Amino acid sequence: MSLVVRARRVVLPGGERAATVHTADGVVTAVTAFDDAPAGAVTLADDEVLLPGLVDSHVHVNEPGRTEWEGFATATRAAAAGGVTTVVDMPLNSVPATTTLDALRVKQEAAAGQVAVDVAFWGGAVPGNVAELRGMHEAGVVGFKCFLLDSGIPEFPPLDDAGLRAALTELATFDALLIAHAEDEQVIAAAPEPAGASYAAFLASRPPAAEETAIGRLVAATRDTGARSHVVHLADGDALPLLRAARAGGVRITVETCPHYLTFAAEDVPDGDTAFKCCPPIRESAHREALWGALRAGDVDLVVSDHSPCTPELKRLDVGDFGLAWGGIAGLQVALPAVWTGARARGVPLAEVAGWMSAAPARLAGLPGKGAIAVGRDADLVAFAPEERSTVGRLEHRNPVTPYAGRELTGVVRRTWLRGREVDGSPLGRLLRRG
Repeated sequence: MSLVVRARRVVLPGGERAATVHTADGVVTAVTAFDDAPAGAVTLADDEVLLPGLVDSHVHVNEPGRTEWEGFATATRAAAAGGVTTVVDMPLNSVPATTTLDALRVKQEAAAGQVAVDVAFWGGAVPGNVAELRGMHEAGVVGFKCFLLDSGIPEFPPLDDAGLRAALTELATFDALLIAHAEDEQVIAAAPEPAGASYAAFLASRPPAAEETAIGRLVAATRDTGARSHVVHLADGDALPLLRAARAGGVRITVETCPHYLTFAAEDVPDGDTAFKCCPPIRESAHREALWGALRAGDVDLVVSDHSPCTPELKRLDVGDFGLAWGGIAGLQVALPAVWTGARARGVPLAEVAGWMSAAPARLAGLPGKGAIAVGRDADLVAFAPEERSTVGRLEHRNPVTPYAGRELTGVVRRTWLRGREVDGSPLGRLLRRG
């Protein structure tokens, strides 16, 4: 198959310009002038921009085992509707968790034949599975996820400091990446218990110091072992100086944040609206603005959804109790317009957003065929209307609970192509290996 798409605005690695993108057999073969297009080429409307397909390296698909929360078919359809052409599935909350080679194969078998976009996989690092890590790495996982406190999922226990250092020491021998949920159990244990409808009380139960303490532990272990690590879903702007200093000192550590931390602020979260519950929590607007500044300065590397849905019952909207509700934001489909809405309001160019949401997560996950419109890369393309407004309504996610419901966002994904084929919800996706 061949596809040719031209647009007055195309986001390329060297910047934005008018261009024609030529593809064959699912790969970009040339990028030429706008007028250099054959008959039959797709020409985008004047209000559309051609973007590289997004890469979301933080998605909880939950299948098998908790498929009623989400699943490969629904998650990947939602991804495509949001301009995401590659997702990387987290090793929890599926059953079994992806902590062994056998469990990885179970996950791959569950995904096979039902994914609308391409899917890669994280492995998990948990107590006692150091001997499993190399085998999963050789089987193609993009890296390994760990928790530094209770994950809330019994089959995915956290690593203490000794376990963290043992995992990093092993991963350093084959230069694999460890990504960490960085909150500290002792700091949280000393904080007030979350209970009831008060969002302020929930926020106090997971203070910024929990992130800073855990990140400090991760930095020290990464420095001492010479390994590579990554902080997932940073919410605490006060942790940025610690990360900046570590990186300046040669520690190989990267960091991501999420659309919900860039969109919402604690001051605006309604009491009892547990759709907003996530961990770490959505913090005050000062943290949000610090994260925006850190993205622009290069101190935060990427933006990914941390799509972590559950059934409506587990969100406990019936009682609005933040202590009882499952913590996780459903936002895969709206990640791009949510981030673009905030970026546009702050004068951030669309090409910069594409870098955070496509090129950077592709690099993190070691997927060299993804992340850019460039010769030799997969022909993953998105027609995006950056000035069109829409109100978040029905989504392709399996469950409808999201804090974005009813919110007006700017930017609409109109068409998505995966390896040169327009995505229509059918299972066009492939299961990917690192590299």
